[in-house]
Amino acid sequence: MQRDGVYQEQALAFACGAELLPAIITLPDNPGPRGVLVLVGGPQYRAGSHRQFTLLARSLAAQGTAVMRFDARGMGDGEGAQRSFEDMGDDVRAATDCFMQAVPGVRDIVLWGLCDGAAAAVLHGSMDPRISGMVLLNPWARDEAGLAKTMLKHYYLRRLTDPALWRKVFSGRFDVRGSAASLAAHIGKVVRPASPVPAGAPPAVDTMPTGHAVAAPPLGPRLYAGLQRFPGRVLLVISPGDLTAMEFLELAGSSAAWRKLMRAPRITRHDLPGADHTFSSRAWRDQVAEWTGQWLRTW
Repeated sequence: MQRDGVYQEQALAFACGAELLPAIITLPDNPGPRGVLVLVGGPQYRAGSHRQFTLLARSLAAQGTAVMRFDARGMGDGEGAQRSFEDMGDDVRAATDCFMQAVPGVRDIVLWGLCDGAAAAVLHGSMDPRISGMVLLNPWARDEAGLAKTMLKHYYLRRLTDPALWRKVFSGRFDVRGSAASLAAHIGKVVRPASPVPAGAPPAVDTMPTGHAVAAPPLGPRLYAGLQRFPGRVLLVISPGDLTAMEFLELAGSSAAWRKLMRAPRITRHDLPGADHTFSSRAWRDQVAEWTGQWLRTW
């Protein structure tokens, strides 16, 4: 156990099925009744890129909030086979159990996730009544049609105003044929997308009579279903220039149902212009921690 001013850090391990998963709890001297559980997307581990999750935990603990971060199965020091964010339900439940047992004063949990960690929070958090809130940074929402539309709107159009592109064109160093083929492929995916799935489609995976699993429905409808079903508060943090964030915003504006959901009073959104996907600078990282702490104090 390590103590640093107003908080201490404790390493522990907990079971998820037959596997053992490591965790770090950053604990204030006087923790409040709400804790933050950081969900790590892959391939990552509990410290996060540029130690983001470690520093976030210490910042929130200095404000009185207990924070736990852990390695899911197959990630970092977590035992077992590597799994995608879509298969983290057992990990999230086991981590929530561990957190609330280790810090008895914590009565409800906020899930905090970046990219596919944010998607994991949405897919699995709404299934647990102990989860009262979610902090979602640049959520992962990729499908072929969505990526193609985002590329057309936020990459190709921006490239047309880039002087470097036209210098390549006039110098003869621009691959016109390859670029045209890529553009045509993205247009084709937009005008001939896969068969749509209703926005409220359940996230269940069907099973054939033989017992073989059928591919899950597209991610977008399952994210909508998770957010629509979740009764708690949501903080959405967006990097406006990030492709992953733009894909999510395209999805969130793709239907009247999505737009209505995003206007719900329980959803708060902050944009951080200039920030990259992982908020890698100290200023961006500190701003995210400040917004998270402020939001936690509003309810």
